[in-house]
Amino acid sequence: MIDDTLKIFKEFTKKDFRILAGIELGMRDFEWVPLLEIQRFAGLPLDKLRYRLEWLRRKKMVIGTLDPYEGYKIYFEAYDALALHTYVQRKTFSAIGDEIGVGKESVVMEVQKEPVIAAADPETFILKLHREGRTSFKQVKRTREHLAGKEHFSWIYAARLSADREFTIMKKLWPDVSLPKPIDQNRHTIVMEVAKGSELSKTKVLDPDWYLDEILRQMKLVYAKGIIHNDLSEYNIFVSEDGIQIIDWPQYVTLAHPHADELLRRDVENVINHFSKKYQIERDIDETVAEIKKGVAIDIDQLKEEFPEEEKLPEEELQEFKSESDVESEVDFEIDLEDE
Repeated sequence: MIDDTLKIFKEFTKKDFRILAGIELGMRDFEWVPLLEIQRFAGLPLDKLRYRLEWLRRKKMVIGTLDPYEGYKIYFEAYDALALHTYVQRKTFSAIGDEIGVGKESVVMEVQKEPVIAAADPETFILKLHREGRTSFKQVKRTREHLAGKEHFSWIYAARLSADREFTIMKKLWPDVSLPKPIDQNRHTIVMEVAKGSELSKTKVLDPDWYLDEILRQMKLVYAKGIIHNDLSEYNIFVSEDGIQIIDWPQYVTLAHPHADELLRRDVENVINHFSKKYQIERDIDETVAEIKKGVAIDIDQLKEEFPEEEKLPEEELQEFKSESDVESEVDFEIDLEDE
């Protein structure tokens, strides 16, 4: 749990972050990262390394084995700690507030950044921690058996893949599409602006026809960029007096996907069904889909070049994801590697 990480975060030393980063790096090649591999990265004598590893084990940051050799891997909580450490060093934020949402695939928290000017108020952002690897671990474990050689699939990188997907598409869409401004990303986490208003599913709007039209207008803007949300419903649309904002983008697909039309129709159907049930507003789904697609001309070949892996559904991409090429550039080189 993120709460467990926060309770002991200030107790971490620079050596601890070096050890965790070393294990993270080693997990691209090893099921259990050998002690000597960790020592090579951490640069500590074996007795001191074992002492810190035992402390991290007691704090449920790492898990170890002695069979067939002494090796370690990190828990999600340690991955949380590495990401938080990076954000603090980057000065992305300086304080963590309340947990405001928990789902099967993410945890959402408020964070604050101290103002540059002393008299100003702190900035409040959202920290989203992806948990996809944890929820799909059984499937990931089955997939790992088919990976050959040095290629190693790890559940924590499944979560990182999802966060990277979401942050990348948010940067491509913002500010042309109404969504929270993406601020920063590290490992399995994203920092973004706070969504305006409240969740559509929990809100009764005064002018439902206007809000439905605005949601469909935003869907058309997304479609015009060659993108389909692919998970749109009343649970990831925020409404306010200013309009609407769409959140939760890791499942997006492009129009190059062979089932793009079906996925767009499903999104439209989800939205229209909500307004039909709650406000008795009736819209023809096929006519609405046609209106979203009207006048949009997308070069599919160019789209495939821009998104070379996007012809698959995200779940299929997740199954085939191999951490070696991604993890290499992700290890936190912002860690201060000087001795304390």
